[in-house]
Amino acid sequence: MTYKYFLPVALFIGTAAILFSGLWRDPQVLPSAMVGKPAPQFDLPPLPGLKDEKPGLATADLLGKPSLVNVFASWCVPCKAEHPLLLRLQDSGVAPLYGINYKDKTEDAVRWLTELGDPYARIGVDADGRVGIDFGVYGVPETYVVDASGKILYRHAGPLTSREVEERILPLLKGAAK
Repeated sequence: MTYKYFLPVALFIGTAAILFSGLWRDPQVLPSAMVGKPAPQFDLPPLPGLKDEKPGLATADLLGKPSLVNVFASWCVPCKAEHPLLLRLQDSGVAPLYGINYKDKTEDAVRWLTELGDPYARIGVDADGRVGIDFGVYGVPETYVVDASGKILYRHAGPLTSREVEERILPLLKGAAK
């Protein structure tokens, strides 16, 4: 008779333990299965209509030197917040900054980059979001640090901050350049 009460109590205790353990996790940390692995194979077309025509973006472009890959969209409010920082990163010349325009309308992306400035050395258009899925994108913006061999070293979900760049991104890029 007592066994029929054991299973519900055990399930309750197990569920409570799992939920309780979540209290100590940092909600800002989103795990990425791609960190430590090669960037996915992709070949994205360029963003047409920019004043300074740029080539698209492919996996091969990530080889040979450490780089940053920023996934953005014109409809993304946090992307606009991080944009001045991306312009400063581009001006610093610390590493090539590549953009993946994610699920965006071409004319909106061109207008956005024309008005705010274009920090990207190359821009690939991911109209259907397939490459974003391959990278493991949760949402935009997301920024990836990629080493010279094409391996993803780090992923930052959400808008970059000066602190994040100084404490995490730049040291990783400098370490990857050695």
